Amino acid sequence: MTVAITVALIQHGGGGGPAEVWARIETGLRQARAQGADLAVLQELHNGPYFCQWENPTEFARAEPIPGPSTERLGALAKELSLVIVGSLFERRTGGLYHNTAVVLERDGRLVGRYRKMHIPEDPGFYEKYYFTPGDLGFTPIDTSVGRLGVLVCWDQWYPEAARLMALAGADMLVYPTAIGFDPRDDEAEKARQKEAWELVQRAHAVANGLPVLAVNRCGHESDPSGTTPGIAFWGGSFVCGPQGEWLARAGDASAVLIARIDPLRTETTRQIWPFLRDRRIDAYADLQKRYRD
Repeated sequence: MTVAITVALIQHGGGGGPAEVWARIETGLRQARAQGADLAVLQELHNGPYFCQWENPTEFARAEPIPGPSTERLGALAKELSLVIVGSLFERRTGGLYHNTAVVLERDGRLVGRYRKMHIPEDPGFYEKYYFTPGDLGFTPIDTSVGRLGVLVCWDQWYPEAARLMALAGADMLVYPTAIGFDPRDDEAEKARQKEAWELVQRAHAVANGLPVLAVNRCGHESDPSGTTPGIAFWGGSFVCGPQGEWLARAGDASAVLIARIDPLRTETTRQIWPFLRDRRIDAYADLQKRYRD
């Protein structure tokens, strides 16, 4: 990336039927382009509700091949709007093999890359291991007309190793489609700690790697289909920060098209004054390949 670009994060709720959700997506993309966006990022599993709140085999019907209907639809919008789009889909690779997969569509509508989520959570309300096989494509940035995108997905954002490997592979920015929220039963102090930790760890990835970070999250309450919990209150809070972790744009907890400007010279100058990559002791990091150092 050699020139400044305008980026847009499309934050919305997951309620309603497919037609309603796609209308939100399309409206958000059109608004983004109208505001000068060169790159638009959609939230994790944007085609519908966050279905991983329960374990039910009927939910596998949501999965689709890549390329497939959603990449065709996003590709047509990318071409019409001359907009690079990052989407997030439930990929059916073959019967019994599914992934949580981000896709990148170029301005001309081509599918130019995909990333399969590497870190898969299994927590109350987030039963993703039931649905998703861990990714097998590694941490490889995707080349586009707006730069090399280090695309990761949600739970990946807690792992400094993932961010570092994308940076070492030449990513110009880190991009995180996300679905994270509160358990409504938590008290306000716990909710505040969780949201602050989510922001803090990603801003730390920006600082440690001297790269901008784009994190787009869902918003609004989504019920637990099983009825056994109060569901999830997705907190929104999508943001863009610069290579020193500085805030460039922040959304609230409602639907929004968040716009920010990214200047690649900030990465260059930041890395000159904070040359963390230069000073890494790669000769001393072998233990990072262990689960735990006993």
